[in-house]
Amino acid sequence: MKKIKLIFAGLTAIAFIARKTHAQTAAPAAPAAPAAAAAPASSNLTGKWDILFKGLPNGDTHIIFNVTEQDGKLGGTYQDVETKKDVPLTKVEKDEKGLVLYFTAQGYDVNVNIERKDDDDHVKASMMGEMFEGTGERVKQ
Repeated sequence: MKKIKLIFAGLTAIAFIARKTHAQTAAPAAPAAPAAAAAPASSNLTGKWDILFKGLPNGDTHIIFNVTEQDGKLGGTYQDVETKKDVPLTKVEKDEKGLVLYFTAQGYDVNVNIERKDDDDHVKASMMGEMFEGTGERVKQ
């Protein structure tokens, strides 16, 4: 019971942090470099993503993630709504469907699974297993 309360407290904290995040206006993207035929799933998921999670304790919430790959290692940040600063993700892992993003919000560990939808610019996501579902799109810079 204590763990359930802790999880809900963490999700509430995330909702407070991400409550006022808004989608950013996108500029046209530069042409992508040609990829190898068997490119890893992460190559399509690197970049900036605006993901809308529905049904969080404080309502539907946008969270901006920026997933990077440097020297074959995945990493990234998410945007803290209140401070407008990028906060590092604690870990990013590949799985059979896409990526799992790990981060800490107000002392609670949170994970988000993202996977491509029909094209390279749209994803579906789930937070804390499948407790909260979301959809997102690439923020073009």
